[in-house]
Amino acid sequence: MSLVSVNEQTLFLGVDGGGSKCRVSLFAADDTLLGTGLSGPANPVYGVERALAAITEGARLAVSDAGLGIEQLKNIVAGVGLAGVHLPNILEAVNNWQHPFKEMVLTTDLHTACLGATRGGDGAVIVIGTGSCGYSIVDGHSQTLGAHGFLMGDKGSGAWIGLQAVKAVLIAGDELGPKTVLQDLIAEKFQCENLLLVEKLTAAPSRDFADMAGLVFRAADRGDAVARAILADGAGYINLVAKKLLDNKPPRLSLIGGVANLLVPWLDPAIVAQTTAPLAQPEQGAVFYARSQLLPGFAGTVHAQ
Repeated sequence: MSLVSVNEQTLFLGVDGGGSKCRVSLFAADDTLLGTGLSGPANPVYGVERALAAITEGARLAVSDAGLGIEQLKNIVAGVGLAGVHLPNILEAVNNWQHPFKEMVLTTDLHTACLGATRGGDGAVIVIGTGSCGYSIVDGHSQTLGAHGFLMGDKGSGAWIGLQAVKAVLIAGDELGPKTVLQDLIAEKFQCENLLLVEKLTAAPSRDFADMAGLVFRAADRGDAVARAILADGAGYINLVAKKLLDNKPPRLSLIGGVANLLVPWLDPAIVAQTTAPLAQPEQGAVFYARSQLLPGFAGTVHAQ
């Protein structure tokens, strides 16, 4: 990382790049929110160029929302939290990006989510959105659970829930498994079933499966046994993640992500009782991290990854 001139007047962009969307917020030196931007998927595992384009678009929207010209990006420091950058080849690709900012400080989206939830202190988070993963940092020691991606992990996430639903529907369609309300709900959503459904979803990205998670919760609310079994299985995994993170004795544990609140009623009440609402959003966590790396004496307990 190059040393850049950063002072109390420097504006910071916080970027939270995930599998379904990229959220970007522009902050003043006193943490006042100046503008926000929302763009498309920004997980570089599924396309580095697409992810970088989403970051740029989100940044432009945030700067515009703040009433500034796009040319101001070159004067702004970006703290960037991205899914996938725990993988060495992805990290290298993103670090080699000729970005439009004054400086870019990069870490994982898990790290920035935790820093946001704790406002820069120790703690733990479980992200339950398009994907799922757990992360804690206590006394300088970090632990990551999951973060294996849609193909090999993400249990309990929106994408995982949607995928299990499709599998159950296809088995039911072959009369090899129990009938389920999900058959009608998914057929209505995609206007097809059986092999046509397979054809439509074979190459679908994780966010398309995550988009079906709401149907599973709807079916479960109607008492559908298949949907309820899917959610119970996913919640069981999240319970295990939470218990392992709590073994590290973090001061706080927060659940974040678009599926988190929906899944709470399915979690162990003893686990839920130990969770607290995040103090700030992941985008602000990205700014905390950037400041900790660039500002001497920054007042925050932030640990580099």
